[in-house]
Amino acid sequence: MNHKFVTIISSVFLLAGCATPAIKANYPMGASAVEQTSPSIDLLLNVPELDGEKMTIGVYSFTDKTGQRKPADNVASLSSAVTQGSEAWVIDALMKVGDCTWFQVVERSGMDNLIKERQLIRNTRQNYDNEPEPLTPMLFAGLLLEGGIVGYDSNVVTGGTGARYFGIGASEKYRVDTVTVALRLVSVNTGKVLLTVATEKTIASQRVGGDVFKFLDMGTKALEIENGFSINEPVNYAVREAIEAGVIELVYEGERKGLWSYKKEEIE
Repeated sequence: MNHKFVTIISSVFLLAGCATPAIKANYPMGASAVEQTSPSIDLLLNVPELDGEKMTIGVYSFTDKTGQRKPADNVASLSSAVTQGSEAWVIDALMKVGDCTWFQVVERSGMDNLIKERQLIRNTRQNYDNEPEPLTPMLFAGLLLEGGIVGYDSNVVTGGTGARYFGIGASEKYRVDTVTVALRLVSVNTGKVLLTVATEKTIASQRVGGDVFKFLDMGTKALEIENGFSINEPVNYAVREAIEAGVIELVYEGERKGLWSYKKEEIE
């Protein structure tokens, strides 16, 4: 009986181990916030330099327009499926384009706080300084980047495989969701929409497990064992990658339409 028990236990862990998904290798475990980097950092930095001065651009908001909640079985979830602060990723991507040579981003999402602070400085200087130094004028944006997260589709693809032999089995299940981001570039001078792009990123989830169900001692005792794990691609990572891909596409599309040009390499 002991020998049979050991054999069954070994079979479960062997089956679960053999079914380990390839997606596991794409995500280093134990990464801290300091170690997280932009998904498309190389593509952002390798965009050719702008031929001219930096363009001043503002981002007022970049909101979740889907209203989608986190998928949950038989439970009403109040948590949103995607981040509600995605303008942070938009600003970060704009500042990194072409190794920080393309856009000068001005603060607009926290405009109220900025104006209040400037008003506080102005009042303090007027009341306590004999010769108050005027504040430097605020920069105005020539361009606005508008848009948002416009789609989140759950269970776009689902499936799995499994096998069982004499009460010993293993299974693998997967699910694919998609998130869609739309961006548009607007001229402040004319109000004209200059460019518009949409990008889509898949979000993969996978579960692997093994189990054993056996009757021992002539059917008088039952043995049941389960082992498994699941891997879910972070939704925030997917949203960030879709935003960065959209910013990169805006730059290339603008060059194709003649809105700006790349800096020509000097020939020595």
